[in-house]
Amino acid sequence: MFVVKKNSEMINKTFRLPVDLVERLTEVAQAQEVSVNNLVQQCCEYALGDMAGEAHRDTKQRK
Repeated sequence: MFVVKKNSEMINKTFRLPVDLVERLTEVAQAQEVSVNNLVQQCCEYALGDMAGEAHRDTKQRK
């Protein structure tokens, strides 16, 4: 189950996301009392951790 955590260290990157996705992320971030950036980071980590197949294995090997 996905649980939102609070983290501190970040790096700046720019990504383009659909307006409706940003609105949904903003709502969840406000409800969980975290920044949208923090939520996006955790969503990405969760998705990468849940990936199946060769791409996921390659990512783990690089760490």
